Amino acid sequence: MAKLGYIQVTRQCNQKCIICSNPPTEKKLSLKKAKEKIDEIKSEGGEGVIITGGEPTLYEKLLELIAYADEKGVFPRIITNGQKMADFKYAKSLKMAGLQHLHLSIYSYRADIQATISGNKDSLTNIVKTLSNLRKLESITVDINIAISKLNADHLSKTVTWLVTEYPFAEHFVFNNLDPFMNRASENAQHVVPRLRDFELELHRALKILTEKKKTFRVERVPLCYLAEFEFACTETRKIVKEESRTVYFLDKKGKSTQDEWKSEKTSCCDKCSLDDICAGLYGWGRYYSTIELSPVFVDKAEIIKKIKNEK
Repeated sequence: MAKLGYIQVTRQCNQKCIICSNPPTEKKLSLKKAKEKIDEIKSEGGEGVIITGGEPTLYEKLLELIAYADEKGVFPRIITNGQKMADFKYAKSLKMAGLQHLHLSIYSYRADIQATISGNKDSLTNIVKTLSNLRKLESITVDINIAISKLNADHLSKTVTWLVTEYPFAEHFVFNNLDPFMNRASENAQHVVPRLRDFELELHRALKILTEKKKTFRVERVPLCYLAEFEFACTETRKIVKEESRTVYFLDKKGKSTQDEWKSEKTSCCDKCSLDDICAGLYGWGRYYSTIELSPVFVDKAEIIKKIKNEK
């Protein structure tokens, strides 16, 4: 995997997601400082940059920043909610600036659930337009990001089926179990934070479908005892095995943050698990998630490590 840096360029957004980890502020990055961070990523051996927010398509200088990153040989990507890119002219302008890849955030194939989570009744309609635009533009490749919450946990496989059927050009999927400590998620915890067992079967079905369709995928913040057959896809486990780090340039007081520790909380049953030292554990246990849901597994750790290290 290429070494990537993340740059938060704005905290403005055009949705009001009830699971948002970065609610809007007036903070934004000047183009000069954004370019400096591109240079820093390049000097530290970075091969690509993920431009994020808030919603990065609201950043007035996004086209210039994409062009600068492309010129410097730092492969530019964005993470977007797909609302502004519903405008074909704007989507094409991103391509012309040098954008070749994006991460599109989708919650559900159901318009009502997408609207409830995003706080935007037109959210799914705009996402469909964006996906249609991306099909026309062809050269921009697409990853799909799906944040798992209590509201979409029971139909993950149906969302995936819809996407791979209607938009087969999407080749990579990332499932993020909800971070319960993040702002609106904590404010709405009772309604949005899932139990692990709420999504265990549906996530497994979704990953099976993606495997059959020869798509690639990753899963974040899900302990390995809930990823039977797909332990190799756990982002944290892959980071542990490969000893990788991740650098993010935040707009708030965190500033530049490099994460090289991937393990969260463990419990006594983890000591008996054959995957203990490559599993990140359970993020947020004791407050939002319960260790009662965890159980040891006894599978061959060496095979998982081998698959991760040998995977192309």
